[in-house]
Amino acid sequence: MHKSTSVPAISASPKEPSRAVAFIKAMLAVVWKDLVAEMRSRELLSAMLVFALLVILIFNFVLELDLPTRRVVTSGVLWVTFAFAGTLGLNRSMAIEKDRGCLDGLLLAPVDRSAIYFGKAISNLAFMLIVEAIVLPVYSLLYNMNLLNPGLIGVTVLGSIGYVAVGTLLASMAVQARTRDILLPILLFPVTIPVLLASVKASQGILQGLAITEIMPWINLLLAYDVIFIAVAFMTFDSVVEE
Repeated sequence: MHKSTSVPAISASPKEPSRAVAFIKAMLAVVWKDLVAEMRSRELLSAMLVFALLVILIFNFVLELDLPTRRVVTSGVLWVTFAFAGTLGLNRSMAIEKDRGCLDGLLLAPVDRSAIYFGKAISNLAFMLIVEAIVLPVYSLLYNMNLLNPGLIGVTVLGSIGYVAVGTLLASMAVQARTRDILLPILLFPVTIPVLLASVKASQGILQGLAITEIMPWINLLLAYDVIFIAVAFMTFDSVVEE
């Protein structure tokens, strides 16, 4: 009697980490490195925070305005502060990597280079959000306004994501130049005009209590900007750091 023989099951080798898991681990390792280095040195956050507080203090003494006018100019003052402090942080973040030789080590690591980009972008975003979380209450006290508004905080986060997404890519490009401190603002500010304009308009609309239908076009612009430039940075970061 013929016996049916079953094909023996092939023993599976221990599963290697998937590409996505390896990507996330590499990205989180870069973030953790930046956070630990900053906790030890405190040179990046302190510089950003002092600069931001000085800017709003100067505006506080210069702009002695009534409350309705303050609501009009507040969004512009806030985003000028965030943009300048963010640029300072982006410049210093990449300059520290370059001066200490860490950037070359990161590029030689056997990981997807886009993971390095996202790791640097997340750490830069974390630093920028920490500064903004301190600036908003201080500004509220100085100007006697309540800026701890969920809508305003949401716009601040969206605008910061777009600003950091482009800034991290351009800072990686500018860090190779001798004039990196001057080059980054020249490259960054023209490209970030849409995100800064949309952030100012959306913040102003929220502070003035406009209807959501009037604010949504600017928020949609912020969302589109974030998605497009994160995708662009993801696709071009490898070529930028190779050059």
